[in-house]
Amino acid sequence: MERAEAYGFSAAMSGAFLLSCLLFAAINRRQRGPYMDEAFHVPQAQAYCSGHFLQWDPMITTLPGLYLVSVGIVKPAAWLFGWTGSVVCSVGMLRFINLLFSAGNFYLLYLLLFKIHQKNKAVSGFQRILSTLTLAMFPTLYFFTFLYYTDPGSVFFTLFAYLMCLYGNHKTSALLGFCGFMFRQTNIVWTVFCAGNVVAEKLNEAWKTQLQKKKDEKISCRKGSFSDLIRILQFLIEYLTSPKNLVTLAALTWPYIVLVIMFFGFVFTNGGIVVGDRSSHEACLHFPQLFYFLSFTVFFSFPHLLTPTKIRKFLLSVRKHPVQYSLIAIISLFLIWKFSYVHKYLLADNRHYTFYVWRKVFQRHELVKYLLVPVYIFAGWSFADTLKSKSIFWILMYLVCLVAATVPQKLLEFRYFILPFLIYRLNIPFPSLYRQLLELASYIVVNAVSFYLFLNRTFQWPNSDEIQRFMW
Repeated sequence: MERAEAYGFSAAMSGAFLLSCLLFAAINRRQRGPYMDEAFHVPQAQAYCSGHFLQWDPMITTLPGLYLVSVGIVKPAAWLFGWTGSVVCSVGMLRFINLLFSAGNFYLLYLLLFKIHQKNKAVSGFQRILSTLTLAMFPTLYFFTFLYYTDPGSVFFTLFAYLMCLYGNHKTSALLGFCGFMFRQTNIVWTVFCAGNVVAEKLNEAWKTQLQKKKDEKISCRKGSFSDLIRILQFLIEYLTSPKNLVTLAALTWPYIVLVIMFFGFVFTNGGIVVGDRSSHEACLHFPQLFYFLSFTVFFSFPHLLTPTKIRKFLLSVRKHPVQYSLIAIISLFLIWKFSYVHKYLLADNRHYTFYVWRKVFQRHELVKYLLVPVYIFAGWSFADTLKSKSIFWILMYLVCLVAATVPQKLLEFRYFILPFLIYRLNIPFPSLYRQLLELASYIVVNAVSFYLFLNRTFQWPNSDEIQRFMW
């Protein structure tokens, strides 16, 4: 990092943290008590603070990583600064833990952008800092910085594990992946993603070697025709059925393999992936979650995905390959018809934005979910088009992890999209400065509206005296 870039990064991070502190103070003045899921998380953390480590709320579905880290930070701080009484492990103190995670995420996002795009000498330090600031303010994640939820810590340990993986520190990466798993069990998918990075790199090297041997310059290791994809699949089968290659890959990824084995041991012992209340968190094949994620990604990355040039390229692609797109449309219609689920929380809880998205869009008419298929196909094409700089093996690995992270979820919940979105956004090429500024401006607007609604547009349910607030 050059000196000017270092100063710029320090200024951006300090300014963002100061702004977050001011917003944190405003939110804690308006909402002093636990809100929504904090009603479960806060008492559980306070029980740990009191040394009651065997006490557990059966309504909590995640492992105790958040509470253990909170106690590990708050207790030494209380001893160091002489805090006593109710201030220790208070709601505000526990929420501040996520503000610290947010600062850590800011730094990790910068390091990841630097590492992933280090070969692109055209990227300036200012662009890296701007993209870091933008991703740190990603609305769905940034909102939960100010509440005592698992998301900021879950993202922190997962991004840290990804960074260590990229630097080849796989034992450290697996250990950090375990920490992420302790925050949210589904983060095991992103441990597999880290292992997949190693596998994809070896596959890419072997594929290029094979092309060199055959002196076949017409086949690309990144994209190509349908026949090229068939040859790549044949190569995959041959490579992954070779005992020698499997031993090599196992030697490289053994820390992740150990963690995955531990995960399956946990699932077997626990009787499922969810701890606590399982009735509302049943796994299913909810394939439309992919379509929702793609729409979510287009919305939050519209400066990159929703451009006139991309729309023209997409229409030209449809004109050239009508049969393929017709087949994709038929498959999409079938998946929506047979695998659409509506969780009871989605229909009952009018505090979440997803409630209004579902009511205003999908519940207008039975045919709406089918009429949106062209939008989904464009979103999928544009999404894939921005990843064309990555190897085909990396893309396949990421898509497998994306499916594993989203499809089993019955509930439409934007928080489930945070990690797959961030990993996608980190890996696409740097856009123009104009598009970066437009993206940042849109995030600021969305955040401003979200916090305004949360703080000022309160309401009450007919059967309750509690103040209710809108949130992601």
